[in-house]
Amino acid sequence: MSLALKRIEEIIAPTLTDLGYAIVRLQMQGERHPTLQIMAERLDRKIMDVEDCAAISRAISPLLDVDDPIEDAYSLEVSSPGVDRPLVRAEDFERFAGFEAKVEVAYLIDGRKRFTGRLVGLVDGNVQILVDGEAQDLPFEDIVKAKLVLTDDLLAAASKEQGL
Repeated sequence: MSLALKRIEEIIAPTLTDLGYAIVRLQMQGERHPTLQIMAERLDRKIMDVEDCAAISRAISPLLDVDDPIEDAYSLEVSSPGVDRPLVRAEDFERFAGFEAKVEVAYLIDGRKRFTGRLVGLVDGNVQILVDGEAQDLPFEDIVKAKLVLTDDLLAAASKEQGL
């Protein structure tokens, strides 16, 4: 995470926590017309809706205006992670153990960079994933991108968690 994004997280995280939300991911996208994407989830794990995103935007816009951590003009986008959410923090890999995921690493491991399989969790600082029945250890610090795969199991768990 860049220094600017770390600074933004420091600025907005306490307010989001007070409002009942947690940051999932911060990302700057685009060069000519940059967009600050803030992906958040509710601490009570209920489904995020448009009102949640609007509440977050209203709460953090003034904080970002006052501190001004981004030099140029930018757009603010607040979104939910969705069911097939990105996996960003180490605890995400523990929380979603048992579900299918796609994981990409920075360098070749056993001749490949992309792995799809069932998450086992964290083992000795590595994300462990079952690929074709074989356990594969991926160093957490080398993961470039990871997300859950939309499966019937994941949809059923999301429905159960949300009481749908």
